[in-house]
Amino acid sequence: MSEEPDNRTTGAEGSAAHLRKARHGMKIGIIGAGNIGGNLTRRLTALGHHVSVANSRGPHTLTALAEETGATPVPVEEAARGAEIVIVAIPVKAVPDLPAGLLDEAADGVAVVDTGNYYPQRDGKIAQIDDEGLTESRWTQRQLDHPVIKAFNGTYAQDILDRPRPAGAPDRLALPVAGDDEAAKRKVRALIDELGFDTVDAGGLDDSWRQQPDTPVYGLRAGIDGVTKALAEAGPERKPELRG
Repeated sequence: MSEEPDNRTTGAEGSAAHLRKARHGMKIGIIGAGNIGGNLTRRLTALGHHVSVANSRGPHTLTALAEETGATPVPVEEAARGAEIVIVAIPVKAVPDLPAGLLDEAADGVAVVDTGNYYPQRDGKIAQIDDEGLTESRWTQRQLDHPVIKAFNGTYAQDILDRPRPAGAPDRLALPVAGDDEAAKRKVRALIDELGFDTVDAGGLDDSWRQQPDTPVYGLRAGIDGVTKALAEAGPERKPELRG
């Protein structure tokens, strides 16, 4: 989320420590250089990760971001090359246009993060979401033909820069994270912890409607308890304005 209303990590803590020790070797691909993709590029390079960033307009349009951050601008086709984590931060309507074989040269066990939200007024009607009841990220996963982890979709982009806090800080924000691939989910939760946020396991992708737009957790700035409560309070019905 840009500025739209955009279980404590016990299992992830060891992975986060590993990431901190090995951050010199962590390769991350980011597809999309808007509010979320751009600010994740800024934070992840600042943490010492090797970030390749791509957008639909070509690497020559990313010169300023590259000079600011040290990230490597690449064509979309190369964004996932060798990456351990790939973050897809583009409008939902653009996902089917991503190149075939996008993830073929990614690292083994690559975790793919979906930050997107379905807005039919922008994306057009997607019948599988509106009529068949697929969650937004389940639809995205089918387009990519690879498991995805839903995260950052309800996070204000500016908070990525302004609101990181050390572990245990009373005002540390928590982010919901959903996905079916438990190993990938652990990797993503560990990265979010390194970014300075707690996480709450929001279940599998079929449960990820609980963090879609217009749910209690969407855009919520709260800690673990508040996010857990908001996820539990969500209802499955989509408002008419969020249907195509």
